[in-house]
Amino acid sequence: MARILRGDVRWANLEPTVGNEQSGQRPVVVLSADVFNERSGTVIAMALTSQEQRAAFPLTHQLKTVKMKKPAWVKISQVRTLSTRRVGRKIARVSPEELDRLVEGLNEIIASA
Repeated sequence: MARILRGDVRWANLEPTVGNEQSGQRPVVVLSADVFNERSGTVIAMALTSQEQRAAFPLTHQLKTVKMKKPAWVKISQVRTLSTRRVGRKIARVSPEELDRLVEGLNEIIASA
């Protein structure tokens, strides 16, 4: 398999899931650093959905720089550590600015006031 890089949008198998976790075969955006992805056998990623989201930033972010068949929203609160064996082919790549925006959203969610 080709190297999995930070900023890649790739297909991933998110099963099994519990409760309100995103499920199924769906695109994810890889957040973790290239060296982490290569050496750990895992990636840290956020799930994407094609369903328009009611929640705004920092919980979701609509991707503008990625060409996909349908509009895509990143569910910033749906962060997963996945085995690289769950990660499939590359679909696209987010811009560095959008990747920064996703990390900014995650920081807003997890940072203490």
